[in-house]
Amino acid sequence: MKSSSEQEAYDKKAKTYKMLLYFAMISIIMIFAGLTSAFVVSKQRPDWLKELVIPATFTYSTIILLISSVTFYLAKRAIKSNNYSLTKVYLLLTLALGISFVYLQFKGFDLLFNQGLVPFGSSSKVTVSFLYAFVFVHVAHLFGGMISLIYVIYNHYKQKYNSSQCLGIELSGIYWHFMDFIWVYLFLFFYFFK
Repeated sequence: MKSSSEQEAYDKKAKTYKMLLYFAMISIIMIFAGLTSAFVVSKQRPDWLKELVIPATFTYSTIILLISSVTFYLAKRAIKSNNYSLTKVYLLLTLALGISFVYLQFKGFDLLFNQGLVPFGSSSKVTVSFLYAFVFVHVAHLFGGMISLIYVIYNHYKQKYNSSQCLGIELSGIYWHFMDFIWVYLFLFFYFFK
């Protein structure tokens, strides 16, 4: 059991780290807001591809990412109950789902390439270039989440977390859920706003 001064220090540290994370998340929102605005403005271009069919792998990857959010949430619940083995299972499952998401994203790009839909060059279309930009920027930020998740799994293996000391899991989970939200927004935006 922590003393009140230890708890106060922990709470202060948690508040500081969460505030830094929120600032980082705001900057990420601004990046995607800029991309979204450029997409809307570019829709008036004559080379806009209105009949772009989004590969089904992007839909599957969206479902996988949503499931990974659930497993991350369950990992946090498990550590709050001091259930270490279940926490480990959910954290590893979240990582596997995250890797599957990235794999399916690149599989979707492969399908686009095979259809001749490339992001640059004389045969490129601005619509396809935006799709690539959205996905690559999101995957780059998701890699940050995966590195954070690997660090959390390592710390969990070292038994640094328990029901009252789980700040790392909490911060990583907030970021992971945020990246899920961003992807669902991008997917729906691109799917319906062609």
